[in-house]
Amino acid sequence: MTTIDLNCDLGESFGAYTIGDDAAMLEVVSTANIACGFHGGDPLVMHRTVELAKARGIAIGAHPSFFDLWGFGRRPILGDTPDEVGRFVAYQIGALQGIAAATGHRVTHVKLHGSLANMAQVDEELAGGVARAIRGVDPELYFIVMPGMATEKAGERAGLRLAREVYADRAYGEDGNLAPRKAPGAVLHDGAEATRRALQMLDERAIRTLGGAKLPVRIDSICVHGDNPAGVTMARTLRAALEAAGARIAPFVSFLA
Repeated sequence: MTTIDLNCDLGESFGAYTIGDDAAMLEVVSTANIACGFHGGDPLVMHRTVELAKARGIAIGAHPSFFDLWGFGRRPILGDTPDEVGRFVAYQIGALQGIAAATGHRVTHVKLHGSLANMAQVDEELAGGVARAIRGVDPELYFIVMPGMATEKAGERAGLRLAREVYADRAYGEDGNLAPRKAPGAVLHDGAEATRRALQMLDERAIRTLGGAKLPVRIDSICVHGDNPAGVTMARTLRAALEAAGARIAPFVSFLA
């Protein structure tokens, strides 16, 4: 084991509606991806989440989505060009950068959310539009990607810094992408099982698909979803197991070149 990052999607509450336990999760993870108002989050939630992250030394990044508050960013939205989607992404990055500046923190990376992420993983033109937008906002930003997917390739072409992640609480299809949420076994709720699979991925430097295939990958960060009701317990179990195995938990921006 060596140094590894734990990341989580946070700040997804909106107005009077609370999603996840951000304060508890920020006691566990090393990197937070913060919703920017398109699928969740609002200026007050964003500000509160950034302040908590800063106080605890947690790296923060933008977690942009399709404009889909009703569907929590999990519905495909078609009809916009890749460059138009890129502008939506740039808008959301800028929103978080403004909040971060007001608190004395800084945005280090971008990680796509929901349906936008799922579509960009397999659509090279869409992935390219997003990567170009990130570079246009700030070429020093990291792009969190899934290894082997179109986003990784687009990020490389754009000359972006990349952080490659795997998911502790999600299963993988045969193409290396996440299995659809409605597929049996696609979403894990058992912390022990999620931890076992995450440790296996790190040990083998590979992901295991639902069909049993072993796909070699580079792993810089492990994600646990904050909107998963079992997320905090799962993250605590995973962190404890990683540290017991000799791993150091730290933001990926502190150890990636």
